[in-house]
Amino acid sequence: MKFTDGFWHTRPGVEALYAQEARDLAVDGDELVAWAPTRVVATRGDTLNRPMLTVSLASPAEGVIRVRIEHHCGTPRDVGFGIGSDAAHRPVIAIDDEGGVVDAGSLRARIRRGAPWDLSFEHDGGTYTSSGHKSVGYMRLEPGAPVAAEPAGVAGITTTGLAAASAYLHAQLSLGVGELVYGLGERFGPLVKNGQTVDVWNADGGTSSEQSYKNVPFYLTNRGYGVLVNHAGHVSFEVGSEAVEQVQFSVAGECLEYFVIAGPTPAEVLDRYTRLTGRPAQVPDWSYGLWLSTSFTTDYDEDTVNAFIDGMAERDIPLEVFHFDCFWMREFHWTDFEWDPAVFPDPEGMLARLHDRGLRVSAWLNPYIAQRSRLFREGVEHGYLVRRPDGSVWQWDLWQAGMALVDFTNPEATRWFQAHLRRLLAQGVDAIKTDFGERIPIDVAWHDGSDPEAMHHRYTQLYNRAVFDVLEEVRGPGEAVLFARSATAGGQSMPVHWGGDNSSTFTSMAESLRGGLSLALSGFGYWSHDIGGFEGDPDPAVFKRWLAFGLLSSHSRLHGSTSYRVPWAFDTGDEAPGQSAVEVARAFTKLKASLRPYLVAAGDEAHRTGRPVMRPMQLEFPDDPATAYLDRQYLLGPSLLVAPVFSASGEVDYYLPAGRWTNWFTREVVEGGGWRREVHGFDTVPLWIREGAVVPVVDEEGRAGEVRGAAAS
Repeated sequence: MKFTDGFWHTRPGVEALYAQEARDLAVDGDELVAWAPTRVVATRGDTLNRPMLTVSLASPAEGVIRVRIEHHCGTPRDVGFGIGSDAAHRPVIAIDDEGGVVDAGSLRARIRRGAPWDLSFEHDGGTYTSSGHKSVGYMRLEPGAPVAAEPAGVAGITTTGLAAASAYLHAQLSLGVGELVYGLGERFGPLVKNGQTVDVWNADGGTSSEQSYKNVPFYLTNRGYGVLVNHAGHVSFEVGSEAVEQVQFSVAGECLEYFVIAGPTPAEVLDRYTRLTGRPAQVPDWSYGLWLSTSFTTDYDEDTVNAFIDGMAERDIPLEVFHFDCFWMREFHWTDFEWDPAVFPDPEGMLARLHDRGLRVSAWLNPYIAQRSRLFREGVEHGYLVRRPDGSVWQWDLWQAGMALVDFTNPEATRWFQAHLRRLLAQGVDAIKTDFGERIPIDVAWHDGSDPEAMHHRYTQLYNRAVFDVLEEVRGPGEAVLFARSATAGGQSMPVHWGGDNSSTFTSMAESLRGGLSLALSGFGYWSHDIGGFEGDPDPAVFKRWLAFGLLSSHSRLHGSTSYRVPWAFDTGDEAPGQSAVEVARAFTKLKASLRPYLVAAGDEAHRTGRPVMRPMQLEFPDDPATAYLDRQYLLGPSLLVAPVFSASGEVDYYLPAGRWTNWFTREVVEGGGWRREVHGFDTVPLWIREGAVVPVVDEEGRAGEVRGAAAS
């Protein structure tokens, strides 16, 4: 949301009421409270007929400080994301003549008395960021005030499609010279968010749009701190895009709460952040293998499935998981948990036969109940479906005819959904793809009375949690795995997540990686994407390059929309030795299989510390300024640098940080600290072992070994 017209003026129809001074300070239990009138109080008359903002500071954990800004404190506030706390943590709160301090160990917040408003966040080496004059504001809007873009051609409509509210609270935190902002969920545009307007609002827009399936109101910067806005509804960020010296975030209503999280390294920020919001769960070892899907709208039955599996085995391409997408159920019946009897007349027998072949099975679900589903009437009768304010069931015809929505705020509805899921697992399904969960309506009344705007994001948590808990109950801790599309803050505790609907192009391949790196910098430990792209038919070059990229990601799935993604569909028989899609799939699938011990260890580290398996360069090399904007390469685990090839010609430019690096394929040792330009066939990719690293591997017979990087010179 943009409230100003340049540096001096507000936009038409906007009344800006800023915290002008810290008029009074007090310690209230475990909080430091400042009362900030919106006018400097020079006389008693200045206390009349003006709003005052109440700013309270607390510390739930070492290195973390919570800031809550309230206008009218009696108004119910968004409960946010259920932030955790450390009961043993004891911050030091003190007030003196100059102001008040909350000391959280490696982070201190200081409010200075008087005018202008001055709140700073400090560490032993200096100041991370600060909130100064005109940085805390209560913004009143007249109807139609042009505070945002106008996608519907109507002034006052936000880029989310939400009508602008009558009042907002906003805060600004300073950006220093050269300070760069990362995160805010899985976003497919530039990795560095400076200069962007980002609306945190889940939507199903594909990977080539400004929309995102996984919006997270959390960012971190290269100055060594992070910020979480604890608001489950719409949050609008202006990242140096309205006030170029500030990150601004705003929410509708009477309360704004955010947390500042200390580093000083990005990895330490993610450690503290995931302590607050949830660690990535451990995933089963088998999930790191190759997943093969039926694809979406293709025709398939058990014979088709067996032909795919036989084809992979005949071509010596190791396969770990087979996935049944939407049409394992009958059309117009989603979701009813019933196998289509015309196509899969013996689901239990089929699944047992797949297990006998050493495969795990994944099945597609969504949280919607089509009108033709046998569960629809049952859901209506028992009040399990979301209703409109007038009491009628919310329905529409997008996706499935007469589709309704399970109300997961109703514990009985959740148990009902989970009971059907247990039946599916009892048939032999091992993993669940939890699709959708983004376009959740706000013109509804939830069973528990939740705020509809906040439920737009909270819904994905309840939906994925309902499924993940049953998987963990039935399969056991560490054996539960989702393939989830939607998420928000805290969603990392229910892995795995995949990047949504991309296109079958090199451009979409690159934007998919940007989304995954952005999500990794938002606390998510595991990530996948549709190899070859979802929409369209990839040409062989795209598919083969994407195979290498996909099989050097934390999780790997072959999946498409209207066409199959079996490797032999992309070969003509005229390829040079080693360059066919089948050979490329075989080579990189076996390479990933050999890395299983290494990947499992990286996943264990993600579970313990929040450090992702696929690591952005900025996370691993924060002191190297050359990594600041890199978004076409990453580290897989702590020791392997991967630079996917995004061209048919095989030409690739990438950066090797300082140190000695060992080429995985040739064992060549080179000195880093500069850029490299290479040309690769389809059977190789820039893959380098970090100096001094020991990479545990296993051969095809299961024998353990290791590959070492060059020692320091």
